[in-house]
Amino acid sequence: MEVTDKTRADVKGGTLIHYENKLRLLEIAQVPKEHVDDFKSIKTFKFFNTNNLWAKLDAIERVLNQNSLNMEIIVNSKSLANGLNVIQLETAVGAAMKTFEGGLGISVPRSRFLPVKKTSDLLLVMSNLYSLKNGSLVMSPQRMFPTTPLVKLGDNHFSKVKEFLSRFANIPDLIELDHLTVSGDVTFGRGVSLKGTVIIIANHGDRIDIPSGAMLENKIVSGNMRILDH
Repeated sequence: MEVTDKTRADVKGGTLIHYENKLRLLEIAQVPKEHVDDFKSIKTFKFFNTNNLWAKLDAIERVLNQNSLNMEIIVNSKSLANGLNVIQLETAVGAAMKTFEGGLGISVPRSRFLPVKKTSDLLLVMSNLYSLKNGSLVMSPQRMFPTTPLVKLGDNHFSKVKEFLSRFANIPDLIELDHLTVSGDVTFGRGVSLKGTVIIIANHGDRIDIPSGAMLENKIVSGNMRILDH
């Protein structure tokens, strides 16, 4: 199993533990509530699962024929868009590693792991932080640090891709961004540049339009700011 260094953006990612003399995958949904903070700690668990797995086909065939591929059921509580609470039952493919002898965790560079699970991830890969080279996304050499920025976009206005795209005239310059938090009814004009730590919060009933060409560096923007066509 490929693992990579955990950052603040990966605190919910599965990690590897030693249990009964074997490496096993531990997911956050399997952790008792009183130990969730320990699980999220970057100091306690320095690596997390990238979901890249390597296995010999004949070994997979053997455990299937022996019917020994036993993976735990993970119980995940979810809320649907209509507010209905449901229980999702799932298995993690990485949990199968306990079935095989000699399972290993291999530490790989961050470039091997670039997930897009939320629109906050989509913002990063659509930005000038990355370019496409030989079929792979490569971080821009202009960025001084190899780590990706921490981005948090409000669920009420940014969780759906269509609405997310409608809020950006084009994707801002993120080369020097460290941390971005956006909450509420916020839109971005063309040619916006975000640097350092930027927090933009539009309170309920308010709207913030970041004007085209704006450069925000280590700024907190809140309240109400509208840009009207004329």
